[in-house]
Amino acid sequence: MTQTRGIDFTSLTLQDALDLAILIEEEARDRYEEFADQMELHHTLEAAQFFRMLSKNEEKHRSELSERRTALFKDAARAVTRQMIFDIEAPDYDEARAFMTARQALTSALRSEQKAHAFFTAALPQVRDPDVARLFEQLRDEELEHRRMVEEQIARQPPDPDLEADDFADEPVAQ
Repeated sequence: MTQTRGIDFTSLTLQDALDLAILIEEEARDRYEEFADQMELHHTLEAAQFFRMLSKNEEKHRSELSERRTALFKDAARAVTRQMIFDIEAPDYDEARAFMTARQALTSALRSEQKAHAFFTAALPQVRDPDVARLFEQLRDEELEHRRMVEEQIARQPPDPDLEADDFADEPVAQ
């Protein structure tokens, strides 16, 4: 798995799996916040609004997983760190555009949900612990539900204008 470093899925414990899932949600939450800030900076408020909503959804999932982890393992030390993951569910940095539409923001989120589903699907065959397997199956299935919800939101959006990003680029000027 190129999105992780130093994680052995064959020996992953339930505690480690919950920590991993929490970090995945945190990373996505933080990236959506960054994108929302960028969209506000470029006065693309509708896209910013969707990115903020997506960030709140990721935080909700992170919070639920954290509560579950605390109930099971209290404040036990964590072996999985943020440095061990990269872009599992978070949208790619090059997804953000200065003048994104709400449809484009949602399409970016859709790709992120697909990435997360693919991650858990690929990790499952490596998992040996039955509790971890059940958690990963649950997370995989939740990503399908998230994908369906994003697809429904995309369907409600008006079509994008027939403009390309280059239509907004400034011509070079002499200095």
